[in-house]
Amino acid sequence: MVFGGFSTFALLYCVQPLMPLLAHDFHLTPAQSSLALSSATGMLALSLLASSVLSERYGRKPLMAGSMVAGGVLTLLAAFAHGFGQLLLLRALLGLLLGGMPALAMAYLSEEIEGPSLGHSMGLYIGGSAFGGMAGRVLASVISDFWNWRVAVGAMGVAGLYAAWEFNRSLPASRRFRQGQGGVRALVKGTAQHMRDAGLPWLFALSFLLMGCFVSMYNYIGYRLLAPPYGLRQAAVGTLSVLYLLGIFSSVWAGKLADRLGRRNVLWIVMLAMLGGLALTLAPQLAAIVAGMGLFTFGFFASHSVASSWVGRCARPPQALASALYLFFYYLGSSVVGWLSGVVWAHAGWAGVVGMLGAILVLALGVALRLRGLAPLPSAAPAETASAGAPGRQIR
Repeated sequence: MVFGGFSTFALLYCVQPLMPLLAHDFHLTPAQSSLALSSATGMLALSLLASSVLSERYGRKPLMAGSMVAGGVLTLLAAFAHGFGQLLLLRALLGLLLGGMPALAMAYLSEEIEGPSLGHSMGLYIGGSAFGGMAGRVLASVISDFWNWRVAVGAMGVAGLYAAWEFNRSLPASRRFRQGQGGVRALVKGTAQHMRDAGLPWLFALSFLLMGCFVSMYNYIGYRLLAPPYGLRQAAVGTLSVLYLLGIFSSVWAGKLADRLGRRNVLWIVMLAMLGGLALTLAPQLAAIVAGMGLFTFGFFASHSVASSWVGRCARPPQALASALYLFFYYLGSSVVGWLSGVVWAHAGWAGVVGMLGAILVLALGVALRLRGLAPLPSAAPAETASAGAPGRQIR
């Protein structure tokens, strides 16, 4: 599961620090070069729901392993793309086929791992995901600094293929999987049920807004730091992704704090950390910019941890679909807001990007405060017993 999480997020985000190089080689604007990432995350968002339906018929492991093999092959092919259009097509196919991994990993673990070991196993997968997102960016930056972006992308493709081989070799076949019924009809019915809930649609909106802001920060801060007066090397800019380590800590810390104080009381506070970190990046000093990125990253992972666990806390069956919908809006936000921020960067620079992201975070903060106004569920009460969509729905 560590290899699965690593492969998915390393292959998905390895192009993020390479965007300035793609813009130079293919004569693109920043917004156009961001499509190398947005095309993949957008298609990934669409494939999540379809993958959850297909897995009910064909099982978890075959789809996960197939997704990883396809991801490695497509990333390797992207290194030989003759033009930006061909690169976009390969990246879009990557997102479409990679959706089988994140959509099914947690369902597999929940079915196959015994209760006392489930938390540790889930932590291995999430840890691999966070490490993959960081390592993909750092390795791609360092390799491209010494050679070029094609060598960097090709190396990530080879790593993805090795991860797929190890994943398929090591992961036991499903023993407790039972073929599901309902297909697309169940998907539509379950989606309608979750969208009628008093709290879930707001949590889905938060995932869209927060992830859109997070991806935009790392998409365009590189353009600023590569240019004068900073003039950093590509490897140095990519190494800033080490700040993801703060997120690994903050997600665990915020989860424990939310268990003790309640999610509605913690979410809006950690979101303020995001807003403060964003404002700090406007400072001219490099140390202040890095500190702001760190605070922003800390706040994002904490917010994502609290919001995603809140979905699991209040969702009624089909609960897996609620998580898939959360991830759908999560990656959709990455695609849409990430592209829009490039348009703003081209016209108003970093100050314009900060202004746009600040407005989005203020909107997200309003959503969090609205959720805070809902009465909490008692800790011992299972969320499933609450009636979905009922007025005054209690959620914690």
